[in-house]
Parts: sequence; structure tokens; C-alpha cells
Amino acid sequence: MTFMVQAVEHFSVSRGADSRIMVEKQLSREQLLLEIDRLRQQVEDLKEEKADLEILLETTAEHSDTIETQLRYRALEAVREGEIKLAQFLEAIPVGVAVLDSQGKPYYINHAGQQLLGQGVLPLNAVENLSETYQIYIEGTDTIYPAEKLPLVRALRGESARVDDIEIHQSERKIPLEIWGRPIFDERGKVAFAIAVFQEIAERKQAEEDRHKFIKKLFELNNVLEKSLDAESETTDAYGRFVPHQFLNLLGYESIIDVNLGDQVQQEMSVMFADIRDFTKLSETMTPQENFNFINAYLSRMEPAITSNNGFIDKYIGDAIMALFSDFADDAVKSGIAMLNILTDYNERRQSVGYIPIKIGIGINSGSLMLGTVGGKNRMDSTVISDAVNLASRIEGLTKDYGVSLLISQETLERLRNPADYAIRIVDKVQVKGKSQYVTVYEVFDADPAEILSAKLANLAVYTEAMLLCDRKEFREAGKLFEECLRTNPSDLVARIYLKRCRDWRSLLKGI
Repeated sequence: MTFMVQAVEHFSVSRGADSRIMVEKQLSREQLLLEIDRLRQQVEDLKEEKADLEILLETTAEHSDTIETQLRYRALEAVREGEIKLAQFLEAIPVGVAVLDSQGKPYYINHAGQQLLGQGVLPLNAVENLSETYQIYIEGTDTIYPAEKLPLVRALRGESARVDDIEIHQSERKIPLEIWGRPIFDERGKVAFAIAVFQEIAERKQAEEDRHKFIKKLFELNNVLEKSLDAESETTDAYGRFVPHQFLNLLGYESIIDVNLGDQVQQEMSVMFADIRDFTKLSETMTPQENFNFINAYLSRMEPAITSNNGFIDKYIGDAIMALFSDFADDAVKSGIAMLNILTDYNERRQSVGYIPIKIGIGINSGSLMLGTVGGKNRMDSTVISDAVNLASRIEGLTKDYGVSLLISQETLERLRNPADYAIRIVDKVQVKGKSQYVTVYEVFDADPAEILSAKLANLAVYTEAMLLCDRKEFREAGKLFEECLRTNPSDLVARIYLKRCRDWRSLLKGI
């Protein structure tokens, strides 16, 4: 009985139940703790009853031997009854319980333990050959479990242990077990008993195996999904070289496969056209392969100037570039200035290897336009339709007439956050093809060579006054001011054009 009381008091992870037969095959740790508490309370009651009997026995020692004998008999009966009750509790627990004494000899094993281990009693040499005797293996292998690592054996060394990587190999099946081992100490602190509680965990192992299979399957599906997404991303990127991602975003799509014929959206944007001057004449001096090499070398240098300023290239038209900017007109103007600066570096490289430098003209206009898709069932294309687009193209053409590199419209000028941030001067009011009203265009000359830029800035006040005089038809005074501009900057073609116009208008007025 002493062991039984110690076992209940010291084994903190034991299994418990009342004397009724429990139908559950596997108990949780919380359930076992609850049952063991109930068992501990009953044992405490037995201990109190025994103590009362012992006190009674001591106080009646002077009585006759008959009374003493009766009391001892009653005490022994109480103890025996307690042992029987405790044994009934241990036998009713649906988990295995095995006990070794301090010498490692078998002391007790309940019925559930006998069934799980496949043998009736513990052998006398349990410690030395426990794994071989009960065919205890490392889970999933044919390797005998090291006896010194068994929780029951470790409990003899004063250790508490738990393992769940053990299998009992029986003739018909393999039984996975979870085992707890605890030492039970005597009043001197030495190991008096080693107790192990164990239960079959086949269902849990199966659940874990199913979970691992599910996770593996999920991982495989995730890999397939990632590969599919990568493939779609690669496809989208590939299509993005033909239809810009920004174009799709403006239409409200993320992938080219979502686009339908006739999709359209209206936007306020700035449109840029950039074209190489005299490209036809230049291309005649090159072979087809050289033409392609030249075009790709030029376009690949211009693209970053556009994308880095929040724009995107809508299309290449031979050597020409059509680009769109949806945020601010400043982005388009800054992009044009950047392109001209890049061109300066590119021309230096061309000249260093014996090629002639090239010139480009850039025209920018801002306004409302329609983006969408056009075409037929088997072939469609992205496009931009608007009078603002046509005007941008016409303005680019005017750069040749005035000998300047970058022209912008009045609409673009008005959309600049701070026009004073740029070197700008008015060039003309013109009536371009397809427009009934006159259009005012301005030169942005920030990218001019340093000496020409300085001269234009120095003459800007005189130049602006001369333009105002022309507008008031005071051609003599205007001509004088343009002459002044040309004295300090002879290469100013715009001033030269207006000087000639002033003279022509004066002659015309005289003739009238």
C-alpha cells in the first residue's frame, strides 16, 4: 500500500478514472490529471483512516492482548481494502501502468499495460533486456530502442522523461506508444520506485501522418501555383514589351489576357512625339542590319529618360517615339530635356568612332484623350485617339521649321506646376494642319549647349519684348531688337526668322 500511495502522490502525469470501465481508448493529459486528483483524494481518506487506527492502537496499548489484536486486525483490513481499491483504480485506467522497484525488478503492471506490451508480467531482468523482451523499436525502423533511453529506465536514475517515438512490434501489427516515466522518491530522497504510464497513439500518429501528407500536398500545389504565377508573370512581362503595363493599368487590368476589343478609357495626359531629323537620308547610307542596330541603339537610350519620369512608350513608329504621361506635364517636359541630354552624350560617342551626329525634334501637347483597343477578332492593338495626340505630332514637326529641339503647346505650359523652373520662350502662334484655331507654341531650351543656353537666357528679356512688338505690328522696333539678339547669339534661328518676317512685313506695309 505504501507504494500505491507514493505512486499516486508523486506521479504528476499519470492517468486516472473511477472504478467504472472507461470506453475511451486514449486520454488527454488534462483528463488524466483530473482522474488522478480524484484517486489522490481517496488515498488521502485511506491514510487518515489508517492514522486514526494507529492512534487508537497506541492509546489502548495497556488493554488486553485481545483488544490490541482486534485493532491491528481492523487496521490491516483497512489497509488491504485501500490496496484493493487502488488496484481497482489502476486496472480501470485504460492506459498501461508499469512499476519497477529501486533495484529495477518488476513490481506491478496493470491489465492495459499487459495488453499493450503483449506479455503478462515483467521479466526479472526487465532493465537489462526490456527493449528485446517486449520488442521495443525506434518508430519506423527495425532498430531496437536503446534500453537506457526508455522513460522507465531513466526514472530509476531519478529523471522524468517522455517519448513518443517508440513502437511495440507484435506478430500482427506495430503499436506506436507514448510513454511517461517518473521516479518516486522515499523520505530520504532516494528513488524507491520507477513508474511508467503509456498508451497507444496510433490514431494520433495517423492524424500526424495525414497532416504531413496534407502539408506536403499543399506545398506541392503551392509550388505548382507559384510556377503558374511565374509563367503568367513572364507572359505578362513578354506582352508588356508590346503593350505597356501602364496602358493596361489605365484600362483597369493587370494582365493582357483580360483585355477585350473595344475597351477604352478617357484620360487627361501629356503626349510626346520624338523624331530623328533627316532619318531617311541617314538610313540610305546604311545596310538594313546597320539600320536596325542604329535604331535599337538610339531607342534603348531614349526609353529610360521616359520611364524614369513616370511615362511610358505607347508605340515606336519607325525611328519616332510616341510616349504618354498621365501625372503631370512636368514629367513630359523633364523627359524631353533628359532625352536631349542623353542625345548629346550619344553623339559624342558616335563621333568618336567616326559616325555623324544626329538631331531630334520633340513636340509635347496636353489634353483629354481616349485610350483603348482597336482591331478585329484575330488582330487588335492598343491606341490613343484624340485631337491632342494629333497636335503633339504637328508640334514635333514644327521643330524642323524653327530649328529648335523641343516645343510645347500652350496647354502643356499651363499645366506646368512652375514654368519658371524651365528655360522657356514663346516661338509662334501657328495654324497647324487640321486645326482651325491658332496654336501658341513655346521652346524649352534647357538642354541647349551651355554657350547657347547662356546667350538665350541673356537675350530673353529683349527677345520677349521683340515678340510683343511684333504682335502689335511695330515691326521696325521689333526688328532692331531681333538684330540685337543675333549679335550676341548668331545661331538663334528663331530670332533670324522673325528678323526676316519684320523686314518682309515692313516691305508689305510700304507697298500697301
